[in-house]
Amino acid sequence: MNFQNVLNVKLGNNVKIFNFVNLYGCTIGDDTKIGTFVEIQKNATIGKNCKISSHTFICEGVHIEDNVFIGHNVTFINDKYPRSVNKKGKLQTELDWNVIETYVKEGASIGSSATILCGITIGENAIVGAGSVITKDVPPNCVVAGVPARIIKEKIKT
Repeated sequence: MNFQNVLNVKLGNNVKIFNFVNLYGCTIGDDTKIGTFVEIQKNATIGKNCKISSHTFICEGVHIEDNVFIGHNVTFINDKYPRSVNKKGKLQTELDWNVIETYVKEGASIGSSATILCGITIGENAIVGAGSVITKDVPPNCVVAGVPARIIKEKIKT
């Protein structure tokens, strides 16, 4: 695909998007590949040369820099205390909560089925193991894994 601002989506050049993808109000950089059954919500940003694998959910407030790999079925969260209704018992609207932003820095890789809580920064070139739950910041150039994720290797070569 090579078009700009379609349905409020800003696409860079040579972006590849497969079937059954839901994109709205987001920005995706040049040469990025978006797999099947991915959702990327408004105000999310994806950098250049990224690979977003199938069945991944990238919610509002997630910012992914260049050269990042996101494995299959990765889930990002943007609310620490989600509720369906507000204090008056009515379904919540955007006015009832604040997005908590998350950052994935350049060159990071996130393994399949990882869950990334909000307010987190995953450092440059860090690797998140498959199935991990990220509850706090991940330093640059290290490997984390587990539930909750812990550093298992520091200062990896890039």
